[in-house]
Amino acid sequence: MSKTIAVIPGDGIGPEIMSATLRVLDALDCGLKYEFVDAGMVALEKHGQLLPQATLDKIAEHKVALKGPLTTPIGDGFTSINVTLRRHFDLYANVRPAVSFPGTKSRYQNIDIITVRENTEGAYLSEGQTLSDDGETAISMIRNTRKGSSRIVRYAFELAVKKGRKKITAVHKANILKTSSGLFLNVAREIAKEYPQIEFNEMIVDNTCMQLVMKPEQFDVIVTTNLFGDILSDLCAGLVGGLGLAPGDNIGTSAAIFEAVHGSAPDIAGKGIANPCALLLAAADMLDYLDMVDKGTELRQAIRATMTDDRDSVTPDIGGKGSTSSFADALVKRIKG
Repeated sequence: MSKTIAVIPGDGIGPEIMSATLRVLDALDCGLKYEFVDAGMVALEKHGQLLPQATLDKIAEHKVALKGPLTTPIGDGFTSINVTLRRHFDLYANVRPAVSFPGTKSRYQNIDIITVRENTEGAYLSEGQTLSDDGETAISMIRNTRKGSSRIVRYAFELAVKKGRKKITAVHKANILKTSSGLFLNVAREIAKEYPQIEFNEMIVDNTCMQLVMKPEQFDVIVTTNLFGDILSDLCAGLVGGLGLAPGDNIGTSAAIFEAVHGSAPDIAGKGIANPCALLLAAADMLDYLDMVDKGTELRQAIRATMTDDRDSVTPDIGGKGSTSSFADALVKRIKG
């Protein structure tokens, strides 16, 4: 059985790491077909829009997309493409695994943390942001809803059950933000009672940052609101060597977009040294989502084995001597046996 997915190559290094990733997916013989669509600067140049309607239509049609890094131009009139995609498809759950890999420049070993971030509300609202006429006072609104809090917390618990996780930490600032963060925390406490098999604890966000640096092994799954999740997921990426190893899954009820969360890195575009791991790991998560868990596991194992036993093939940022292409070559060779 075949499945067609929408593919957004992206800007900067995007096309290079996407090409490498699709070669590896083909080697896995997943039965995937690809329909390429444009977004970002490529789309702006070709179609006059950062996010053409045709791209949105194809994502809606196929319900699954694999996305390279995109560039949103700085300046008035340009809305973040990622935020637009999340809102358009109501991709309410942002899932960010942080897993240790061999040979990386990290201070820790054996990190395995999943951050589940609410992706559509909280502090990231374009409405409710105002600047006074004299430019002296800026106001921004935080809006959390019971519906939004409930579905992200429930998603985190269901994910924990599905993946055999043991513990969920709800991260908040309810001691100060008593309404917006307090609502989230109260909902988390309520839903936690429905999952007695999962250990539940709660932690204030500033203490969470400190604890992640001091004793990260105490964390398993973190669930939190939009702004806190954005910060904590990058912190967790730092624990395992940086954003080059950080996939991002954006999940809704009718669509899902899997991406490398790092930027488009125009300074190294075309040099052939971009690390494809973040997009490869996002592709592995996509395979899990498509009920091809064995294929996703095989891909992760191939990445780990290559980083352990074939250091000359991996990219310089993770201590190797290879290129984007040689990394993909090594993975394909390992997968095909």
